[in-house]
Amino acid sequence: MSTPGFFHFLSWYDENQSMVHLPGMASSTLLTADDLARLDDPDGLPHELVRGVLHLVTPSVPAHGSVVMRVSAALSQHVYPHELGELFGESTGFLLERDPDTVLCPDVAFIASRRLPPEGLGRSFLALAPDLAVEVLSKSNRPGEVRGKVADYLRLGVRCVWVVDPRQRTVRIHTADEAERLVGEDGILDGDELLPGFRCPVAWLFAALRR
Repeated sequence: MSTPGFFHFLSWYDENQSMVHLPGMASSTLLTADDLARLDDPDGLPHELVRGVLHLVTPSVPAHGSVVMRVSAALSQHVYPHELGELFGESTGFLLERDPDTVLCPDVAFIASRRLPPEGLGRSFLALAPDLAVEVLSKSNRPGEVRGKVADYLRLGVRCVWVVDPRQRTVRIHTADEAERLVGEDGILDGDELLPGFRCPVAWLFAALRR
């Protein structure tokens, strides 16, 4: 499961993960979304904030980036012509909870038109949950961390989560009110009520990957 700019988590709910600190803050200090926005990160890598704890990311492999772009391309060809809403890339942070703050960056996100800020998009994190969050798995992801992140998305208001698995060539669909659904390589990924009319062959998402 990745984070922005084709990166993946070093850890999700790892009790041994070290916390990243800002200068002048005590080691026990939880960070806020404002701290994250002000973070002067010399490596230029975006990070996520999970209940006040900064999670480090590291570059991922080309296969991951290819799948992310194909998901984005498939969605953009449907969302924009039908004026359904707005799509967001990997570096977009969504402020999903406060005290402590959680800012997550799905690989791809969609927000329906009616939920977009009427004044337009600004320069701060969007303080709302996407309607759709897409996460593309990396080889380092553990089942527990994947379940944990999906559960957080749904708990914090995301209507639907697609977990795309390049190794298995599948897409697992999670919603808050239905059992998860698995779509295999020979299947069709559809948008259901969230993205009416959207249909994409799952095999196309993985067309550039080595067998």
